[in-house]
Order: sequence, then C-alpha cells, then structure tokens
Amino acid sequence: MTVITEDTAHSAYLGIADIDRIIRELTAIRVNMVAEMARSHLRLNEVHSNHQESARNLLHYLALRCHDLRPLQLQLAALGLSSLGRAETHVLVTVDAVLGVLHRLMHRSWQPPSKEADVVDFANGERLLAEHTECLFGPAIPGRGVRIMVTMPSEAADNFTLVHDLLQQGMDCMRINCAHDDAAAWLQMIEHLRRAEQSLGRSCRIVMDLAGPKLRTGPLEPGPAVARIRPCRDIYGRVTAPARVWLTPENSPQLPPSPAAASLPVPATWLARLHSGEQLKLTDARDAKRTFTVVAAMDSGCWAEATQTTYVVPGTVLQKTTGTKGDERKAQVGKLPLGKNAISLQQGDLLILTRDLTPGYPAIWDSEGQLLTPATIGCTIPEVFDDVRPGESIWFDDGKIGGVIEKVDSSRVLVRITQTRVSGGKLSSDKGINLPESDLRLAATTAKDLEDLAFVARHADIVELSFANSARDVESLQQHLARLGDRQPAIVLKIETRRGFDNLPDMLLMAMRAPCCGVMIARGDLAVECGFERLAEVQEEILWICEAAHVPVIWATQVLETLAKEGMPSRAEITDAAMGDRAECVMLNKGPYVVSAVRVLDDILRRMQEHQAKKRAMLRELRLAHVLPTGRDTAPEPKQEG
Repeated sequence: MTVITEDTAHSAYLGIADIDRIIRELTAIRVNMVAEMARSHLRLNEVHSNHQESARNLLHYLALRCHDLRPLQLQLAALGLSSLGRAETHVLVTVDAVLGVLHRLMHRSWQPPSKEADVVDFANGERLLAEHTECLFGPAIPGRGVRIMVTMPSEAADNFTLVHDLLQQGMDCMRINCAHDDAAAWLQMIEHLRRAEQSLGRSCRIVMDLAGPKLRTGPLEPGPAVARIRPCRDIYGRVTAPARVWLTPENSPQLPPSPAAASLPVPATWLARLHSGEQLKLTDARDAKRTFTVVAAMDSGCWAEATQTTYVVPGTVLQKTTGTKGDERKAQVGKLPLGKNAISLQQGDLLILTRDLTPGYPAIWDSEGQLLTPATIGCTIPEVFDDVRPGESIWFDDGKIGGVIEKVDSSRVLVRITQTRVSGGKLSSDKGINLPESDLRLAATTAKDLEDLAFVARHADIVELSFANSARDVESLQQHLARLGDRQPAIVLKIETRRGFDNLPDMLLMAMRAPCCGVMIARGDLAVECGFERLAEVQEEILWICEAAHVPVIWATQVLETLAKEGMPSRAEITDAAMGDRAECVMLNKGPYVVSAVRVLDDILRRMQEHQAKKRAMLRELRLAHVLPTGRDTAPEPKQEG
C-alpha cells in the first residue's frame, strides 16, 4: 500500500490536513446515519422480515443524502477512492470501507463498532434486490434481467393468438387496467394467458391496475350537426380520389358496407328511384354549389362521389338533374349526429370550472368581439374545490394547457390560462386535470376500486395502487386486501403526483410490511405534476431511493409508443427504452403493433444489459478499442484533376 507523506499528498492535490478533515466530515455523516436508524426503530419493527435489512439500508441512504456530498466526492475521487456514487444497495458498508482506507492512509487503525456490523454488504445488496425482483415479477428470462410488462387491449379478451404471441416474444407480466372492460373480459384475458403458458412452457405474472380517482373535465354541449365531405388531394390540390358518400333510408338507416366520408339519411322513396350515373345538385352550408355523382344503387342504399369539399347539414336539399319533374326530384337530408365540441383557449383567457356536470360551452362573444361569457366546463370530482386555493397552478389534458387559479367560490373556480401552444389550445370533455400545488384530500381508492378488489384479490399476483400519495393510502389498501382473504397480491405504488414523490420513503416503509412490493414511475401524470423539465431528475431520484430499499421499479408511460401504435419507433424512443434498463421492469402500452414492440424492447434490453447496470457502466470488451489510431489520416487521397 502506498504511504502518503506530506509531499506525495500534495502531489495528489490533497494534504494530510485535507484527509483528516475528510475523515471528520465523513465520520459525522456516519454518526447521523446510525442515529437516524435508531430514531426509526419502531417503524422498523413493523417491516416484514424479508425487508428488514433493506429498510435499514433505506434509512441509511436517506440520512446520507441529507447532505450535499459533491465537494466530498471530488476529494475522494482525487485520492482514487470510492466517491460514494454507487452506494445505494449497501450504504453504510460503503462509507465504512472509505473510512477504513482513509484511516490507513493516516496510519491509524479503525473498525466500525461491533454493534453496527450487521449491515448490508456489497454482495448482499445486489442479492436482496435480485431476490425481491424475482419475488414480485417471477424468474427472469435467460439473457435478460429486466422484465417486460404489457398492458392488455380490450381485444385480448377475444384474441388468444395475441396473448400467445406477446408471451412468446418475451412478455413477463400481463397488465390489466381496471379502468377499462369488465370482470368477464378480465377473466377471459387471464384464461388466454393460462392457456398460452401451458403451450409455451413459460410463466407470466398477472398485474391489475386500480383506476383510482380520475379527476377529469366534464361534458360539453354538443357541436353542430355537420357532415364535412372532403376528397383526397395531392400536394398541388388536385383530386386524387373522390370522397365517398353513403345515402341511406332515413326511416331505417343502414351502415355503409365500407368506409365512407359521410352517411346521409334521405327519404326511402326518393332513394329508391336513384340510378347509377345520375347527378345530384346541392347548395352546401357555405352557400357553395356542389354536385354528387351516383356510382352505385343498392337495395340498402346508394353510393355517391364528391370531387369538391362539401359541408352538409340537416335540411340540405339534394336535387336530381334527370328523371321526374318538380318536387319529386328533390330530397332533404335528414337528422345527422351532433358533432363533438371543444373549447378554444389562448393565453390570458378566463376559464370557469364548475362543481356540477352540466354540459359546458365555449366562450360567448358579442358582434363586436367583446367577451360576454367565459368558457365553462365541469369536473368529475367536485370535492377538490374544497382543497384548491388562489395562486395555485392547474393543468389540463396531460399538461397541454396550463393556468393559475384566480378565485374560488362555492360553485366555481376561475382559472386564468397561462400556458398553451402559440396557436392556442382546444379543451374537450374527459381530459385529465392536474393540481400539483394543491393539498388534495382524495382517497387513493374509490368505490369502484373496492368493487374491483374482490376480483383482483382472487386472480392477480400484483395490484397497482394508482395515485398513491401517502402511507395512509398504502395502509388502507393493505387493510382492504386483508379483509378479502389470505391470498394477498403484492402492492405496486404508482408514483404519478408530486405528493406521491415527496412521500415515497414513508410509503415504501409501509409497503415493506408485506413480503414483496414495487414502485412504478408513471411518467405521464408525474411529468405534468412535477414539470416536464424536472422529470429526468425526478425519475432518477425514484430509481435511487428504490434501489436503496432493494425495491424493484417499473419504468412506464409511452415506452416505444410510436412503434406500438404506428409500427415505426422514433430515435428518441429507442434511447428512452434503453434507459429503462436502469429499472427492473419496463411497461409497454397497447397498440396495433405491440407484439413488434415487445420483440424490439426485448432486443434493446438484452443489448443494454452488457453495457449498463443501474448507474454503473459495464466495461465489456470494446470493439473500437482494437482499432488503434495510426497517427495519420488513413482515408484515400482525393484524385487530382487535370
């Protein structure tokens, strides 16, 4: 071992006095870590035996991270020692190892107190996380340690082949979202999985996600009944394909036999006299003269084509150009479905949020453009009105529209819009509402969740607690499950609010009362709640805290989403999926190409496993290292002209 003298220490940029100061600083941190665990002994006694060592390690880590360690890390790195940057799974033993080396450098003997010797060592930290991961998600597939979870679409209840293919491509956990479908459909999905497991000789965990309290916008008054008919055009505006219009009897309307731009109900007697090749003249809702051409007459209706954009409303008159005379040539379009409405919002606009679910409406203006009535919309959980305060922020539709609460009264909340796209935003019904700065007193489990728990307790291996905000939420779910029998699914905490993030350590200690548990980083709502610019930082902190607790993490929301929905991933999605290797499980959402998404994700995770383990780079043989620089440009010289 190298003996550091004053001269050699200075050459390493640190002197004897510096090392002595580092020892004192690190010793003080260690004392605080041990004291913190002693203060929490009552809570430790409630933790399940599977998690006793892990809970102590978590408390050590939290005490360590109460300090800004960056200056200390730089000084330790200058000595060639551990900078504590990979201490998560074995905190106290890492600090002790560094202290031991520092004391030896100063020619002093040092040993940690014997009563504190029973701590998680380097090997046990990794082992505990691996054991807890297997307890929650089941055994890993050879060659890939990170599990893959897939959210089931509704069609999985009727499509055994889909479930079979997902399992064959590498799905480890089937996720059923209780916000969709019903118990009969869920049971069918599970039966398909059991059949696929037998066919492939593989096992797969069943994960059921409780819907939780869904704070969303209420209904809007319907929009006008207008059928917009548009032909396909090329870049020069030339028609490449006419719009297909289905004409159907208004007294017994029939669905079009193939996709149509519009379905127009007309009198049956008039429709029966139409023939292929006839022209139908009309004046549309914009007073534009238009013509439809009948291309096929059938018993159930007629097909017509339009080569110009046309807006048709109830009462629009269609007139044949040939055949019978007078009124018999004419027919009025009957009742059309009402259109969907949306509220247009710009920065500075006022929006009224109401307690009831009376249909809302867009802003009303007078003939001179002066505002008469601000836009109004309801919300699905009026109890939040009791918890919001002026000055707090509010976000709509996954953070696309933001505002500040200006006033709260008994029946409404006035919101000033502060964030939209430059061109403005449109707010429609059934869009999410986030109140990240409000102390909402909403229970994590709703009446529907409690009804669903009876099914979940019988069939699921894992239950996901949506909008987990406090240790009390976790305890409440544990109590409900206990009342449903001895079969206890493991609980996964979905961290999707700012409160949930702030209370994660407390919730973990509560969840660790059970034999196994997990955490999901639900990055959709979490990004809105914490701010998109903070999401990367927040998800890192969740990963660190959970690694210190040896609790497996699910990396979720929009992983390979473009691939799953459209069949081709973006470059950013591939990088994001590779980052999922930092977690113990990666979740994919449903989409027409989800089987391909599972195959691609499986390949990415297998490759990344050779390069990365949590925060530690794995120094696998680097092929580029064999291509040694020659000291000159080896590219061929360009040919000379002449």
